[in-house]
Parts: sequence; structure tokens; C-alpha cells
Amino acid sequence: MVDIDTSLDTVPKILERNVRKFGNSPAYREKEFGIWQTWTWAQANQEIMNLSKGLIDLGVKEGDHVAVIGRNRPYLYWSLVAAQHVGAVPVPLYQDAVAEEMEYILTHCSAKFAIVGDQEQVDKIYEIKDKVKELKEIIFVDPKGLRKYDRAHLHLFSDISGIGKADQGNLKSELDKRVAKISGDTTCVLLYTSGTTGKSKGVVQNHSAIIGASLSANDFDRWTENDHIVCYLPMAWVGDFMISVGQVMGAGACLNCPEGADTTQMDIREMGPSVFFGPPPLWERLKTSVNIRIEDASAIKRRAFHYFMNHAEKVGKRILEKESVGLIDRVKYSIGEFIIYGPLKNMLGLTKVRIAYTAGEAISSELFDFYRSIGINLKQLYGQTEASVFLTMQADDEVQSDTVGKPIKGVELKIADSGEVLYRSVGAFKEYYKNPKATKETKDKAGWVATGDAGYIDETSGQLRIIDRAKDVGKTKSGLMFAPKYVENKLKFFPNILEAVLFGSGQEKCVAFLNIDLSAVGNWAERNNINYASYQELASNSEVMNIMKEHVEEVNKALAKDSVMSGCQIHRFLILHKELDPDDGEITRTRKVRRGFVSEKYGDLIDALYKGAKQVSTKTEVTYEDGKKGYLEATLNIVDTQTFVLQSKSDAA
Repeated sequence: MVDIDTSLDTVPKILERNVRKFGNSPAYREKEFGIWQTWTWAQANQEIMNLSKGLIDLGVKEGDHVAVIGRNRPYLYWSLVAAQHVGAVPVPLYQDAVAEEMEYILTHCSAKFAIVGDQEQVDKIYEIKDKVKELKEIIFVDPKGLRKYDRAHLHLFSDISGIGKADQGNLKSELDKRVAKISGDTTCVLLYTSGTTGKSKGVVQNHSAIIGASLSANDFDRWTENDHIVCYLPMAWVGDFMISVGQVMGAGACLNCPEGADTTQMDIREMGPSVFFGPPPLWERLKTSVNIRIEDASAIKRRAFHYFMNHAEKVGKRILEKESVGLIDRVKYSIGEFIIYGPLKNMLGLTKVRIAYTAGEAISSELFDFYRSIGINLKQLYGQTEASVFLTMQADDEVQSDTVGKPIKGVELKIADSGEVLYRSVGAFKEYYKNPKATKETKDKAGWVATGDAGYIDETSGQLRIIDRAKDVGKTKSGLMFAPKYVENKLKFFPNILEAVLFGSGQEKCVAFLNIDLSAVGNWAERNNINYASYQELASNSEVMNIMKEHVEEVNKALAKDSVMSGCQIHRFLILHKELDPDDGEITRTRKVRRGFVSEKYGDLIDALYKGAKQVSTKTEVTYEDGKKGYLEATLNIVDTQTFVLQSKSDAA
């Protein structure tokens, strides 16, 4: 285990330590053309130093913002670290962002340089180059398709590294001077929030915040140089930055990069990561893929699966948590491990995982318990971009599905009178870039940061329990609590439901939008010989609506047993004619619903739900893959559902 050394307060110091202690250990692995390539810490350090010197030669100055855009590749992670070494500030952007989104961030931070993965990212920047006037130079990793482009301000990654490699000492001398100036208070990275409620804010984090939070998290879960981590989430997301840069470097562990999005699941199986992170939508998709495969299996295999999964639900978590379990149950679970749970974990690529994390938003207890029941040590953590992620984590012997853990080392928590969660932390952000007003509203003079989340400390476990976003929690007209995310997560446990949006604050009744999961419902349609040509056609199918109605009523029945949440039962719903899409501004790049935007965009549909209409016709603007706009017209059916009377505890029993 890597000890917490307070003198290791910058990324350059951490890298130097890794070369000294773990020089011959694997640091980065990438699959390219079907072959895994490996760089040790010593080799990675040489790549980073060459690139750093090349950036100095290109004209990168201390304090410059350097945009980094592309899929998860060692070259781009080296770019983040190289920018830090020359005293510049890396600014990772979402690779799937449309040009308009990139324009906002590039102009807001006045980026002067960009390091990108391939032609797609170059083309997006070229599309907006007249609006991002401060951007001087672009470096690209993959030359495919770029041979005939004007190279006046366009540079091949290997050429820039080659300049550093050929250096006779002058560039190294300048690099050494810059590294010597870097302290814990130096800006380490500029990370942009997902922008759930409006424009993204640039979160300024210094080195000591990133390193301090990373080392505390590593210490909590005993990360070592022997751990292997897979990176597949967007590099612009704070979770990926903290894990793939902060924690991996802090532990001297190995970062594994898949060949591409299409091969990620297969590559994860080959990697065999020991630590794995997935936001709730990822765990939902994996569970959906399991259900699809089981439905396609023979009757004998389906019966065996359901039999042993029922047994896992009964004793699996207790075995994982090393509680006392009877001999017969333990033997039966071992048989299930051999024929069901083991192959299932292997299919998911999680056979060697000792710790799996989920965070970013709440996860349904049913989904959480499913993974723990088959022996995957899935744990929740809580944090935010402004905190360098890590605020609370769950110890192996204190895992609960409805809490997010206790504060880790260096974190203080308190609950405001309004119910909002506040914290002080070693990982707390310095400021919002160019936004002193928002900084002042979020962080007070004593260092307490407002999370925007409503929660409380559970008296029994001492763990933090998050209810919902503070701004989203309200009351129905009858005075009962309205907490939409809680209900939405229960709905999304069903493999057929990809997304759900609940409405009802200040209203007499709750209503909802649903998105079907095209892969799961499409698989069902094929098995039942139901033809469809599009998402819209399948979503409007009467049998699909009946299935969704059954799911909603099952959730309503569960809510009726909860005196706090019973008012959130869904009275009416409709299935949207399109998936909520980040390109259309309806969800963030991290798949968080922009509630205000959705409410405004689909106000006609919400009105129809509340006015008792049976159908509603609508016309919606959509963004196509090439960035062009168009319109989608549809007539949607509205479904009434059964609600249930609140049950007393004795009735529920």
C-alpha cells in the first residue's frame, strides 16, 4: 500500500516517486490492432518528459490552458500530465461533445492549445475556429485522414514528442525550472461541471486538492501498485480524471485503455481489472445485457439461473460480508458460483474485481443488491467535481444500498438547517473560473462548500444518506415529500426502462415520462415476432405500453409501503417518442437529466398528462449525428395507472 506522504503534493512529485519505486512495473496498457502494448512507469515518464519539452518548444507557457479531447488513450493521459509539468493547465473536454459545446468551453477558458485524438476532433475545432480565436496550435495523435490538411498550425503528436527526445539540454533546463516552481497551490486542472441546471462551470483545482483526495481514497480502500484499473468513461468527467490520473498515479497502479467503445466489454474481460468504477447507468446496462442473454437461453438454463439467483438474493450478500451462513446454503451457493455466478462475472469482465464503485447519482437498492448477491464487492461513494470527487466511502464491512458511506480522511460533513449537505475537504476546489459570484454562493469564508444535495446522517450506521438534489426535492399539494430521483431509480431497475423523469412538485398527483431501452425491448419484440422499424414505432406499441404499465404499478405498490414516499406514486405516464439525448440538451454528457430544460421543452406533454388527455400530438426539434437540426412529429398515448393506499407497517408485514 502507498502511504500518505504529505510532501507528495504535486503530480510531478508523484510521478518522480513512481519512477523511483515502481519504475519497472506496468503503468499504462493499451490495446491497438488487437495487441496489448505496455509502458512501465520509467517508460511512461520518458514519454511524458519528451512531450513536455516538445510543448515548451511549441510555445506553451505557464498558466496557458491546454484542451485535451479524445477517447481514453495513454497519449492523452500523458498530455494531461505533460501540461501540468510545464506549468500549463489541462482542460479535458468530452470527445462526443458537438462543436457548439466545445466552442463554449474553449472560449470560456481561452484555450491556446489543443491536444486531440483524431480527425473527428480536428474537424470539430475547424468548424468553430473563427469563434475560438485564441486557439493557436492543435496536436493530434492519429494521423488517419489528416494527410492533406494544412499543417501550419496542426502538429503530429509523435513529432512534438520527437522534438523533446532530440533536445540537447536547453528544453530540459527550462522544464526543470518550471517543475521546480510547481507547488501544492499551483492550479492542476480545470474541470467543467456537467451543467445540469445551466452552462457548465469551470472548477479550478490545485495539485494538493487532487493529490490529497486521491491518496485519502487510496488509503481507505488499500490501493497498491499491483492494482489494475480500466478507463472507459469520458476523460472530461471528474470521476475518470480522479481515478485514471489521481488514484492510479497515487498508488503506482496500472491504467488499461480499451481499443475502442465497440470492444470495451471484451477488452475488460481480457484485462481482468482489480478495481472497477461504473456510474449507475453502466450497471443498469450490464444488468440489461444479462437479462437479454437469459431470455435467449434454453428453458433449462433459464430455470437454473432464476433458481440460483433467488438463492443468491437470500444468502449472497451475507456470504460476501463474511456473515454466518448455514452449511447447506453455503454449499448451494458454491454450486451456483460454479454454474451461474462465476460465468456471469466472467461475461461482465469482473471476475478479478476486488472493489467495484458506483457514484454520480443514486442507484436503486435492487440493482445494487443484485451485484453484491453474486459476489461483486460493489460499494457506493459520494462526491462532486468541486470536492475532487471523494467525500464519503463505504468500508467493506459497512456496505448499505441506501447510504453512501462515512467521510474519508481530510473531510468534514455537516447538514444545514435546510437539509443541504455541506463539507470541508482537502480536495475542495479553489474557485469557479471567471465566476466569483458562483464561488461565493457555493463556498463560504470558513471553507464550507454547499453540495446542492439534500441528505442526512443515518443515526444507526453513521453514514450519509442522500435524498435527492436539494433543488429537486419538494412537496406534493397534499404536503407529502416529492423526491423524483428515488422513484426514477426504482423504475430504471427494470431492464425495459432506460430513463424516467418524474413530475409532481406542488401538484396533486405525480406523472412521468419514460424512455424504453431499445436493446431490451427490441429483444423482447424479436422473440414475440413483433416487427418495428424505429424506436418511435416500438415505443408506441400497445403491448409495450402494457409492459411499462406493469412496471410502473409495481413501483407504485412498493411506494405505498413507504410513509415518506407514498405521495410519489405515478398516476399517469407516457413513453417519449425519442430517447433523451445530450446532443439535444435533455441530459448531460454524464446522463443526468436537465429537469428544467426537459420541463420547458416538453411542457405540452406535461400539460396533457395533468389535463386528463388520452393522446397528445407533439413536434420536437432533434439533433442528428452530423450536427444538423430537424423535427420529429408524433402522437403519443397517455396511460393511466393504478395507485395504492398507504399501508401500515402491520399491513406491509
